[in-house]
Amino acid sequence: MRYKWVYLLISSLVLVPGLFSLFKWGFKPSIDFVGGTLMEITNVQCQDAGVAAKVRQIFSENNVDLGTLQSSGEKTCLLRLKTITSEQNEKIIEVLKKEYPPIQQTRFETVGPILGQELLQKTFIAAILAILGILSYVAYAFKNLKFGVSAILALFHDVLVMVGIFSLLGHFWKVEIDTLFVTAVLTTMSFSVHDTIVVFDRIRETLRKNPGGDFETMTNKAVTETMGRSLNNSLTIVFMLLALLLLGGQTTKFFILALLVGTISGTYSSPFVATPILVLWQKWEERKRKLRG
Repeated sequence: MRYKWVYLLISSLVLVPGLFSLFKWGFKPSIDFVGGTLMEITNVQCQDAGVAAKVRQIFSENNVDLGTLQSSGEKTCLLRLKTITSEQNEKIIEVLKKEYPPIQQTRFETVGPILGQELLQKTFIAAILAILGILSYVAYAFKNLKFGVSAILALFHDVLVMVGIFSLLGHFWKVEIDTLFVTAVLTTMSFSVHDTIVVFDRIRETLRKNPGGDFETMTNKAVTETMGRSLNNSLTIVFMLLALLLLGGQTTKFFILALLVGTISGTYSSPFVATPILVLWQKWEERKRKLRG
């Protein structure tokens, strides 16, 4: 923990640009949040990566943002996109028919958002309740509130890294957030606490074996002992996500990227954010006890 201020500085260098972007520009919401147009076409193999890429290219060339493109049956595709007019729809269908002559449009309608305001509010309240539950459980399990608070602060760190990076991606590269991004955030919250508890458990075990030992020294020992396990565990996930990111489809590309960012941040925050906060809190308590005499 000798370099704890360096670790916190590294976190700040990642967090500050993301938070600035978040408050300045916010997110670029997808059709899942704002609603749009639902279109269904048949007689085309959209599960074929080449066909899907060509369809997306046609929409892009007509200045239409195509959100999701998924197969909904044999030779049937369901497309969700930003709201377009009937004229734009007819123009795109004509181009698609020239490229894939048997293609037919069977559905064209305007739809509302999947994640409405009320559902988002309920999701936010559920997340807050889950965080309070985690805080209470970790504090109870470790018989000390500072373990729970440190784990939750590391969790906030990981979530803010994710939302900050995606705010920057949305502003500079027009990357949208959708329901899969919400799933990635919730998954990262779970992973972050899971990895932190492993480190904290080793700290508690080390303190039990060395009663009266210096807290920072014991913490260093615990972090060193768990570092290999944490890295090996996380690298298996990172390699799998990298393979999916490079070889997977366009639809899940940014979902995988969000999980990758969350996994790397969660691996970093357990030893280099949660643990330094714990050490600083312990030192603050010791100084307070000395001043009281």
